[in-house]
Amino acid sequence: MSNNNFKKIPMIDLKEELKLMRTPILEMMTEVLDSGVYVLGEKGKQLETIIASYVEASYGLGTANGTDALLLALKALDIGPGDEVITTPFTFFATAEAIAEAGATPVFVDIEKETYNMNPSNIEKVITKNTKAILVVHLFGKAANMKEIMRIANTHHLKVIEDACQAIGTESNGRRVGAIGDVGCFSFFPSKNLGAFGDAGFITTNHKHIYEKIKKIRDHGSEKKYHHSTIGMNSRLDEIQAAILLVKFNFLDIFLHKRKEVARMYTENLPSYLTTPSIAKNREHTFHQYCIELDERDELASYLNDSGIATAIYYPIPLHLQKAFDYLNYKSGDFPIAEETAERILALPISPTLTFRNQNYIISSVERYFESK
Repeated sequence: MSNNNFKKIPMIDLKEELKLMRTPILEMMTEVLDSGVYVLGEKGKQLETIIASYVEASYGLGTANGTDALLLALKALDIGPGDEVITTPFTFFATAEAIAEAGATPVFVDIEKETYNMNPSNIEKVITKNTKAILVVHLFGKAANMKEIMRIANTHHLKVIEDACQAIGTESNGRRVGAIGDVGCFSFFPSKNLGAFGDAGFITTNHKHIYEKIKKIRDHGSEKKYHHSTIGMNSRLDEIQAAILLVKFNFLDIFLHKRKEVARMYTENLPSYLTTPSIAKNREHTFHQYCIELDERDELASYLNDSGIATAIYYPIPLHLQKAFDYLNYKSGDFPIAEETAERILALPISPTLTFRNQNYIISSVERYFESK
């Protein structure tokens, strides 16, 4: 079914977001251009202070992107060859990619069916003498069970890295994610709930020694120009991106509230035979994505596309079945919940600028699909 009354409804409408903040962003970018300082300048320092305070962490550091944030966290915790890091197979590739890039081995555990996050009851089964850390993901903006994960980590003397790339502002038991474990990692990729105009990332921690180490590693292992005390990498947040994020940060809480309202309207009005997102007790959801589940996922996606509605599948292939991780020797059936979810999940458009009219059209289109069967 095609629809001529609606232009294509995207997953997120960054052009509409820009209309709300174009003038202050251009003014802030002009300040950077006039300063002549484009890397590790005042805007980056301001952003580091503001984001760290927002996350309720003692220290914050801008990075080139969210993937680098994960890699820097692993390096700062001295995780490398011979070490194992427990994580989830149901997440974006970068989570396990960073573990492998550090030289360590990703060890997967299955997820909770209701939240899509790592199931803590599976963690202790795979802990070995080589286990160094747990890399927990707060998927789609939904907090993982940090209370239980931290208990397990403390019992077994493991480090905890939070992949909060999709979850800035999310709370778990009253604490902002990213400041609960040893290190928190964020992505400010354009589509994220707080997005730059290109790649950008961030790290938070409450440990000064970790902060100092990451600060050195992200700048070629240097504390003083042309003096390098360790092997590092180049992962610095550009001033232009920092300036843009400073402006967009002023809209963050408003946008998160709007996302929750959009999600609430979906949940209250979508057909009851769909599986809609659940919110666990004391674990907030800030809806980076709004995902439903159904058996005929691909058919519905095709129908919505023909109706002018974008959808997306996050994620169609669990990490343990990705070709890049063949060397880990996992096989189909090892993590049945993650595998089943990958076959049934579908993300609907969610954006702080999604209009009531467009959302109502999306909901009506889903209803029409089932009526047509």
